[in-house]
Amino acid sequence: MTGTDARQAPSGDITQEELQLAARNHGMPLEGLRYDVTPVGLHYLLIHFDIPAADAATWTVEVGGRVERPMSLTMPDLRARPAVTMPVTMECAGNGRARLHPRPLSQPWLAEAVGTAAWTGTPLAPILGEAGLAPEAVELVFEGADHGVQGGIEHDYGRSLPVAEAMRDDVLLAYEVNGMPLPPQHGFPVRLLVPGWYGMASVKWLRRVVASAEPFTGFQQWAYAIRDDEDDPGTPVTRIEPRALMVPPGFPEFFTRARVLDSGRCTLEGRAWSGRAAIERVEVSADGGHTWADAALGPLPAPYAWRSWHYEWDAAPGEHELVVRATDGIGDAQPLEQPWNHHGLANNMVQRVPVTVR
Repeated sequence: MTGTDARQAPSGDITQEELQLAARNHGMPLEGLRYDVTPVGLHYLLIHFDIPAADAATWTVEVGGRVERPMSLTMPDLRARPAVTMPVTMECAGNGRARLHPRPLSQPWLAEAVGTAAWTGTPLAPILGEAGLAPEAVELVFEGADHGVQGGIEHDYGRSLPVAEAMRDDVLLAYEVNGMPLPPQHGFPVRLLVPGWYGMASVKWLRRVVASAEPFTGFQQWAYAIRDDEDDPGTPVTRIEPRALMVPPGFPEFFTRARVLDSGRCTLEGRAWSGRAAIERVEVSADGGHTWADAALGPLPAPYAWRSWHYEWDAAPGEHELVVRATDGIGDAQPLEQPWNHHGLANNMVQRVPVTVR
């Protein structure tokens, strides 16, 4: 599980441990949806353990395991290779966890664990080609330098990808974000970037790439699974489910964030994304999801970046609940209510924004 073992909150109260996690990590303020590319300081952030001490001058990424030619790549080696820059929307697999009942105890995300950055790096596939994957290799295991205990198990953070996914042209060893070197909290000096997958796959502070003849069974691999209870083997979390978010209109009350808006014509706007297919529809409701209208979609973005949308709303005085939902190109749409799961993962129920129109 992200952040703790598989415990549930006994009540609605936020625990001290959750507050501690929330102080270290942060979501993207929803007004950040106005940016095509999220400023780095607004991009969501999740750090499992500690930010490792890292020196780019001595850092290496080792490529080994079931390969014919093991490699040791320095940062100059990586930067000398062909570089690719691509905008990618990244979302935490636990986004929305804090809205579940009972609430799994972990980083208490509401809906803001997302951001879209322009990542620069070198494609992984040519490196694997040079190393020469052995025929028996079935997965690539990616190990980071962050070390700690989770679920009672001491380990380096590690995740794996099937060979076919790791060999995609758009999987990068990334060393820059928004035209700058990665900041420490985002994986300096180099991280994996797996577009379309939830953020747990994009291993930060990358140290080792190991070709394996067996499926990886490390803690972080099986912790990210949708399961009904602790004994359920579960379904692995992989690609990002469709989601739309709006910039809350009007202005907020400081403590509750309740929205206040003057009556009249109001442009509602936001972004929508999916890791499986392009967003093809965004709908908006001003009555809590009873009636719906189609929003206008912005231009198709890069394959793994969010898509803009807007909707002209005639805001009448009174209390309203604004709701927005996305549908992607394979027909997957956001649910109005979220099916509960033990770890609170892949939650993509619709956003609801109560608004007082005066």
